[in-house]
Amino acid sequence: MNYTIINLTNSERSENPIEGDYLQYTYENGVVTKQHYHEPLILSESELLEQTEEESRAWRDAELQSTDWIVPLTDHPQRSVYMTYRQALRDWPTTEDFPATKPTL
Repeated sequence: MNYTIINLTNSERSENPIEGDYLQYTYENGVVTKQHYHEPLILSESELLEQTEEESRAWRDAELQSTDWIVPLTDHPQRSVYMTYRQALRDWPTTEDFPATKPTL
């Protein structure tokens, strides 16, 4: 979809906005939106890996929390399956598969 941009912060920078400029986008269908411009974030390979690892640990922590209910239920028929899964989640960051391959239940 085509649109025109007006830099409301500095009209001389409509083609090359800088971080924080307030831009108005007018689309061919008449819709107008306004938002601040933010430089695209370009991560190095190591920064990208670090971000992926952080997101993977957050997912793992959420999975552990969502299965906490099974721990006190010693007579649950699937307790051993859940406990094995929980152990795999805890071990996952130290494996060669981290963060590429998530443990599954």
